[in-house]
Amino acid sequence: MSSLSPSPTATPVLDREAARRSDPFADLNAAQRAAVEHGTEAEPELRPLLVIAGAGSGKTNTLAHRVARLILHGADPQRMLLLTFSRRAAQEMEQRVSGVLRRVLGGTTAPAVLPWSGTFHSVGARLLREYAGRIGLEANFTISDRGDAEDLLGLVRNDLGLTQTRSRFPQKGTCLSIYSRVVNTQAPLAEVLQQTFPWCSAWEDELRRLFGAYVEAKQHQNVLDYDDLLLFWSEMMGEPSLAAEVGAAFDHVLVDEYQDTNRLQATILLGLKPEGTGMTVVGDDAQSIYAFRGATVRNILDFPHQFGQPARSVALEQNYRSTQPILAVSNAVIAAASERHAKTLWTERPGAQLPQLVTVPDEASEARWVADRILEHREAGLTLKSQAVLFRSSSHSAVLELELTRRNIPFVKFGGLKFLEASHVKDLLAILRFAQNPRGRLAGLRTLQLMPGIGPVTATRVLEAIEQAADPREAVQAFEPPAAAAAEWAGFVALFLAMHKSSGAATWPAEVGLAKRWYLPQLERLHDDAEARRADVENLERMAAGYADRERFLSELTLDPPEATSDQAGPPGRDEDYLILSTIHSAKGQEWNAVFLLRAVDGCMPSDLGTGSSAEIDEERRLLYVAMTRAKDHLHVMVPHRFYITQQGSMGDRHVYAARTRFIADSLLPQFESISWPQAAAGHGPRAPQTAVMQIRDRARSAWR
Repeated sequence: MSSLSPSPTATPVLDREAARRSDPFADLNAAQRAAVEHGTEAEPELRPLLVIAGAGSGKTNTLAHRVARLILHGADPQRMLLLTFSRRAAQEMEQRVSGVLRRVLGGTTAPAVLPWSGTFHSVGARLLREYAGRIGLEANFTISDRGDAEDLLGLVRNDLGLTQTRSRFPQKGTCLSIYSRVVNTQAPLAEVLQQTFPWCSAWEDELRRLFGAYVEAKQHQNVLDYDDLLLFWSEMMGEPSLAAEVGAAFDHVLVDEYQDTNRLQATILLGLKPEGTGMTVVGDDAQSIYAFRGATVRNILDFPHQFGQPARSVALEQNYRSTQPILAVSNAVIAAASERHAKTLWTERPGAQLPQLVTVPDEASEARWVADRILEHREAGLTLKSQAVLFRSSSHSAVLELELTRRNIPFVKFGGLKFLEASHVKDLLAILRFAQNPRGRLAGLRTLQLMPGIGPVTATRVLEAIEQAADPREAVQAFEPPAAAAAEWAGFVALFLAMHKSSGAATWPAEVGLAKRWYLPQLERLHDDAEARRADVENLERMAAGYADRERFLSELTLDPPEATSDQAGPPGRDEDYLILSTIHSAKGQEWNAVFLLRAVDGCMPSDLGTGSSAEIDEERRLLYVAMTRAKDHLHVMVPHRFYITQQGSMGDRHVYAARTRFIADSLLPQFESISWPQAAAGHGPRAPQTAVMQIRDRARSAWR
């Protein structure tokens, strides 16, 4: 055969490539294609579209192709609003859209630019700045992260005398959680207290007064918190003329992960497009697991009938991740939900191995069995990174972590210190925020107290002088610092004046370097591990170069911060391979070849705190479904009969006994490979241990006779 002749196996590949060049949507299945072509020549209707995207069904790929198809059909990318739940997701979407367009229009096509893609909060911040003058805001407002919002609420709480109550008043973090839930769920304060914070119900009047004062403090200081970004945007949509103007700016509104939206976000979308024209939402009601953040599954369940015209629904049911046995049992678990959009996941990956349901005596046995299987998978060719251990609560992995450490199995547990929670990061950002908004009390207090010799009293005097002055620069220059702060004060005044020479755009990002040089001596003085923390300060300076001005940098960093600080680097930096430990909530959107699910027992799944209503039980069921559908090839569900829990308050620590989770009914057992470990040896069993226990009990009794 000639070397130029194609081999038999090459022909389908060539045909597939030729098909992709002639039709960029050739790789889509029928349901994906129906969603992509909705509202185009093939499907010209523009009524709202709901894409029910099952786990592993190619949701992101489908949404990216839909955006590309709309652009090819003549839609203006400048008039498309794409709402995601992270900046990373928005950037990934732009890259995928660009890839599709390049295949159609040729390799020289410029990357797609979607200027209105981002999170709800970042888009909200942009709109609020654009419309600030028309909605009673000052355009130079600063945005508080959750830590700063807690601190401000704590100051207000103290000013109102609520720290001096005779009985326990909620701490500032709890108060902010209550406030945030009221805002995002749009539920009355009394209802939120009764359902979510019952122990705080007696303080309803005081909390109402506190929240009113908190809002006044924010407005006086020209700051907004996260919740304000959605609340004020929603209020804009409640004004017909503004809603019509903003809505008319976008021909298409596309929303990812719609099952994770709260009532406030749904109100925003309804205000933008009351008829639903050009509206596309993608999500999966079976993966709605963030009620604790205020998300409601009702948004996606009720979407088909929320607008002026009924929505079209398209279900993506072909799964590209898991084997059929894993999908079969996952489908059976979620089928028992009280209310859902009907769909049945299927795959072309048949798979011969059933999911394993492993019954063990206690959590120590659970840890040993999981560690054994992890190493077995590794010897069979699965890297540690391709395996994950999932759990309902972070504390559930404690015994396993000890076992992994004992066996020298490196692991990473999702969580830890967040970037914006690190004190040195907060310090430098406070300096920049104080320059942006001198009326911001928290940023000012933090910045001024970085200097030795300046405490809360002196810092407050400076802020009061700034507030009363027509020009903040004059107030700072005229202030007489205490003798102990005189040397540092001169340098601070120079910095303050340099950062106020212009609006910020002309000197950006050079002013970050100025702030850094002033701050580094303070860092050396305040922290013993200053060298490790310096890396984050340097990183902030590098990040600033990617932003047009100070305002955009501060807003975007607050709304979408890096995950962790460099001084919290863990095993990944020291080991080439490592196991993943993660809560189920953190694992959503991820996938692994092998998944181990700990404590699949009543009391843990569902959580004993999540059985107060049928809605809570349904969400716990969805958590199990999400965990199971993370697995590609191997799923191990652990059922320990006895484990140790730590409780707060007078109840103390104790062992508990539990049965297999109610979500895996007896009728589902044939779909699992059931394993009991370890097997009891014949003729032995628990007799001897019980005798020993009885002897100890008898001795304990006799000691008091």
